[in-house]
Amino acid sequence: MPIPNKKEKYSYADYLTWDEGERLELIDGDIFNMSPAPSRRHQQVLRELSTAFSIFLREKECEVFFAPFDVRLLVDNKQDNDINNVVQPDLAIVCDQEKLDDKGCNGSPDMIIEILSPASIKLDRWIKYQLYEEAKVKEYWLVDPVNESVEIYLLIDEQYKFQGVFTKGETISVHTLPDLKLDLDQVFM
Repeated sequence: MPIPNKKEKYSYADYLTWDEGERLELIDGDIFNMSPAPSRRHQQVLRELSTAFSIFLREKECEVFFAPFDVRLLVDNKQDNDINNVVQPDLAIVCDQEKLDDKGCNGSPDMIIEILSPASIKLDRWIKYQLYEEAKVKEYWLVDPVNESVEIYLLIDEQYKFQGVFTKGETISVHTLPDLKLDLDQVFM
């Protein structure tokens, strides 16, 4: 079924009835369209990050998922009709297996990575930043494929604290996964 006529707010129950071909997110009951498709550079960076996390997490408790993968936030045992935050982050790292079900992640991932594109800058830098902070996502990265940089935010005392901007030529530590270090020369090939 296509997206219905505009109404005040939508829920996860509404979201489940929409066309699977549409890439949409739901934040506070409002629809955010994720098209057009990401750029080739965006996809290259996503591939390198996904590969690095996947290899590191083999045979570990945490798992990495990449979009499209539904993450339902601020759920607190709510029914589908009452859930109004469903996002598809570029990468989500989930360490609590109880949060995973056949529909995706029901609760906050431990870490989220968003790769910026011209159409998503305001959404990723402001709207999702606030949502992820409220949902207590422990680590949030904003990856800029054009400027070959990674901004890192850690949740400290229930607020994000800026940890710095890291660029090609540097190696960064993943705070959520203390033994993982990423060479940004490999990410931004």
